[in-house]
Amino acid sequence: MMKFSRYAASALCVASLAACSSAPVHFHTLVPPAAAPSATMAPFAIDVQAVGVPPQVDQPSMVLRSGSSSMSVLDGERWASPLGDEIRSALAADLSSRLGTHDIHGLPRAKDANVVRVQVDVRRFDSELNGNATLEAAWSVRTESQSANCASRVVEPAGGSYDSLVDAHQRALGQLADQIAVASRSVANGQAAACH
Repeated sequence: MMKFSRYAASALCVASLAACSSAPVHFHTLVPPAAAPSATMAPFAIDVQAVGVPPQVDQPSMVLRSGSSSMSVLDGERWASPLGDEIRSALAADLSSRLGTHDIHGLPRAKDANVVRVQVDVRRFDSELNGNATLEAAWSVRTESQSANCASRVVEPAGGSYDSLVDAHQRALGQLADQIAVASRSVANGQAAACH
């Protein structure tokens, strides 16, 4: 009887631990895989500033939108770093690749360095499974003598998995980077930049 009770107690303990164990946490990044730089090297560096994000989605967990007003916080699906940092790093990588230059944010620079300052404020960052990844942002590029202030809206179809949703956001950020890259080249050349 004593052996049975010890066995039963051990089994109950193991079952309790298994029931209390949490589901695995998956981490996602918006930073795209490394890409070859542009064949045309830009004669300027970029300084991608900290990115503002809406407070509803500014948290470690992914936030899904469903319907007109429902939002779900997914504790098991998280960003690898704060969302604003993820977006800033993704844009810095995309722009460096597209322009053939590098991001010098936070680094010392020469007084006469040719630098384009990039500021992005994300106004909407919606994630819908089997729907769309929607990105709306106000942004500016500026040098000492020229600047452009623009707004963009990008919608990318997302699949039914979290990975496909993150891929859709990566594509949306890539499209935003395309627009910023064009404007950056213009202001760096001292020309007025048209918003696309």
